[in-house]
Amino acid sequence: MEIHRCRFVPYQTSAINALAFSHTSNPKIATPKALRLAVGRANGDIEIWNPSKGDWFQESILRGGKGRTIEGLVWTQDVEAKSESGNNLPGKLRLFSIGYSSQVTEWDLALGKPLQHSAGNYGEIWCLCAQPKWQNFQDAQNPSTISASESPPPQNQLLAIGCADGTLILLSTEDGELRYMRTLARSSGKKSRILSMTFQNRSVLVLGYADSTMRVFDTASGQQIRSMSFGAGPKNGPSEILVWCIKCLPDGTIVSGDSTGEVRFWDGKSYTLLQRIASHVADVLDIAVSADGEAIVSGGMDRRTTLYRHTVGHRKGGRRSWAEIFHKRLHSHDIKATATFEARNFSVMVSGGLDTVLIVAPLREFGNENHRSLSNLPNLPPLQSAPSKNMIMCWWEREVGIWRVSSSQKWHSQIDETLTSSESEPTLLAKIIIRGDENITSASMTAGGDMLAVATSSEVKLFALLPRRSGTEEGIKVKKMNLPSSVAETGARLIQFSPDSKWLLTTRGDSSIELHRITLDTDSRIIQTVSSETINLTRSGRSMGFRSFQQGALGSYDRLINRAAFSTNSRILSVCDLSGVMDSWVLDGVEDLTEARGEEPASRSSSASSDSDDSSGEENGSKMVLGQRWTRNPLTSLLPQLRSAALVFAFRPSKNVPLALTNGNANDAKNRHHPYSSDSLEADDRLFVLTCKHEIYEFNVLSGKLSDWSRRNPSSSFPKEFRLIKDRVMGVVWDVRADKERAWLFGSEWLWMFDLSRDVLASETKSFPKTKQVNGVAEVLRRKRKREPTLSEDGQKKADNSGAGSKIPDHRLDRGFSRNTLKTVGAEFDQVQHISLEREPSPDSDDDSDHVSQSFLPPMESRTDTGGEVQSNGRSYPPGDTDDIPSTDADLDIASKCSGSNPSHWHTYKYRSILGIVCIGDEDSNTEQFLQAETKDGKNHFGVEVAIVERPIWDLDLPPRYSGDQEWNK
Repeated sequence: MEIHRCRFVPYQTSAINALAFSHTSNPKIATPKALRLAVGRANGDIEIWNPSKGDWFQESILRGGKGRTIEGLVWTQDVEAKSESGNNLPGKLRLFSIGYSSQVTEWDLALGKPLQHSAGNYGEIWCLCAQPKWQNFQDAQNPSTISASESPPPQNQLLAIGCADGTLILLSTEDGELRYMRTLARSSGKKSRILSMTFQNRSVLVLGYADSTMRVFDTASGQQIRSMSFGAGPKNGPSEILVWCIKCLPDGTIVSGDSTGEVRFWDGKSYTLLQRIASHVADVLDIAVSADGEAIVSGGMDRRTTLYRHTVGHRKGGRRSWAEIFHKRLHSHDIKATATFEARNFSVMVSGGLDTVLIVAPLREFGNENHRSLSNLPNLPPLQSAPSKNMIMCWWEREVGIWRVSSSQKWHSQIDETLTSSESEPTLLAKIIIRGDENITSASMTAGGDMLAVATSSEVKLFALLPRRSGTEEGIKVKKMNLPSSVAETGARLIQFSPDSKWLLTTRGDSSIELHRITLDTDSRIIQTVSSETINLTRSGRSMGFRSFQQGALGSYDRLINRAAFSTNSRILSVCDLSGVMDSWVLDGVEDLTEARGEEPASRSSSASSDSDDSSGEENGSKMVLGQRWTRNPLTSLLPQLRSAALVFAFRPSKNVPLALTNGNANDAKNRHHPYSSDSLEADDRLFVLTCKHEIYEFNVLSGKLSDWSRRNPSSSFPKEFRLIKDRVMGVVWDVRADKERAWLFGSEWLWMFDLSRDVLASETKSFPKTKQVNGVAEVLRRKRKREPTLSEDGQKKADNSGAGSKIPDHRLDRGFSRNTLKTVGAEFDQVQHISLEREPSPDSDDDSDHVSQSFLPPMESRTDTGGEVQSNGRSYPPGDTDDIPSTDADLDIASKCSGSNPSHWHTYKYRSILGIVCIGDEDSNTEQFLQAETKDGKNHFGVEVAIVERPIWDLDLPPRYSGDQEWNK
């Protein structure tokens, strides 16, 4: 594969200003299925992340707009409702945000745009918080902190907002609305800006100000209860102390962080200062607390993440105090936001700031597990290419850039010449700024580089990309094309061209799917018309069962379409939503351009048969456009629902796509069912799917079943190192030229190749479930999964992952005791036993306990001859010990048990912060002679030609950071 490493795309990620989990921590329950993390960025975008039991992935992005920012996020949940059968239905989750304005915005997660606003005659809103739910305090450690005024409890959660002028407002969220309720405090001075706030319980609100004070209000009576002073500012510093963050522990203790770098602890009843710890050398910007109140984490401008725990005095009867246990620099810039969530087997702390990276660290297992960073780049790459013209398109915020890169084919054709720097460097062809205030939600460019479609949440725009008349002038001419108002004024969340550039797909948050027919001039490839007839495709109404009941708090959000794919011949369309439900449609008929020219088709008559055909098409929800209609694949219902959302969703290209028409006149065949031969369609119906759990499937869409390759290669047969990658997959690049049939999968920090023309040879011995023969078919015995804990290499029990990184090996523990101790019996050391100090995993696991019942092919015989060891560069490693395997670009032996020079799989971690990978180079010129061309270096260059666009963090335009003492890198 020919690779161009590119860093010329100026994609700019934004700082993280706010973080919020959708649910309140409760270590007694399993992780909620609807748990989500909202990440607010400085450009107004809100990212929705799904923790997925440690397999974090970015589900969707709520796009912002011009001049917008996100400075605060909170979730609320409506009260539970009763179903017809008497069951409790979970209340709806609602997301609210603020951003240096006088408005509070509620977001529609499915539509991806604001649902409603609440504004008033007050200053800029600097902070907000949500009133806790009543049931969360019924199990509080100290119920006496709940005032009597809360009985009976209200049926909704209030929102409290603090303004720059010192105004304190309460908003009501009752009945699905967002409206003003009352004002608790007015401005009392120039420096009375409210910087932070939190509810101590449902009726007591604690606020931090910019005038060195912290005040407590009773929301029921509207009276101020107490005012606590922080004293004068530091010597040779500002006279006022800024109280940047406040949190309350379950016992009522108040914790604050301020501009002096101190974390202070206040008594929750007398509101007196208990303790102060100077743990930071700069401002403490945010604090996170554990569910039991025994651990606190702080972050600030000095980039430190500091952990505090409760300790007991050495003397008898000594009172408990707080102590700094550990600190580490997980970020490379200011830490502006932190959040925690804990469940039975899930306990994490997430943080973010100006370095744009989201860090996930263990909370309950802090020091025993690794932390991990989540990519600051979108999971769905904002990149596309036109390989025949060497054009690369990228979009961000309200801007689209188009470049032309130099192909290696030109380099091969000039082996004896030297390319100038101007010929080898990328050239900016066009820069398009979208008018309006909305950020781009999706963009698509045709494979031939002739058209560009751009969508926001409120409109869709179409552009023709025309070459300039001057042969020496570099660049392209961008011409806006008119679209029917039904298309242009509706907006879309996902937009995509078909491979033949004749169909434009738009999807919206309400699960609606629309197709628009584009007519092109055959010679010039210029857009002639966009059909005013919108084809609405109806999705299957499959019931989601109990899984939908568990995620009912998110409403129709799980039906949001996150991936769509056309087959190579543009005859099959398939989509998938966040719940894992797939739908597909097939294009029937033969194109008849006489209708576009206004001529009467030869076969059209007033016969009853023709009318009946058209009416049947209308009943199926499709319309006849230029002699073609899209019909639902009748076998779609046979496709199973994926266990998790699909991240890679693409048809496997066929080497030779037959496009032969049926015999006879095209007009006579246009109303036939599948006028293309069945072999033509089935050669292109192999749908390749990779889920967020890194499970790989391939379906024959027209048959409604797994392909033969997928049956022979279940997900468990893939290398363990690939299945255990924390970084989720972003996309796939296909190489089906010559005798190859390879899929190049990539994430933000890795690249894996699998040869789909052969069976995958896993790098460890597999164990298959027991089967029995039923009518000649091997089926898995119906049994429940065992709840036995997994074992480490030394035979000891291994604790479950808490949702962040993997376990730190014993030999790498940098603090505390080892996980094992040595136990001897008797005076002699003849009976020695290793005892694990780790707590045993809970018998009530979060894992699914469903029965395993599926058709299963007979297990493949193990082809290993190395005892199941992983090999790399001639060295052998025991199974599962993949952390220390060196990865190099020339590591072609990583696929063990494969013969010859062509491995069945290969990988590298050479690239960092991959924004996307796209194909370049003219496919038509890739003849066998070119593929085997020998260059000056004596090597044969072959395979697909791609551009890997990287966007490392050191290329970002970040503001200056704080530099204090003990800085080793200024």
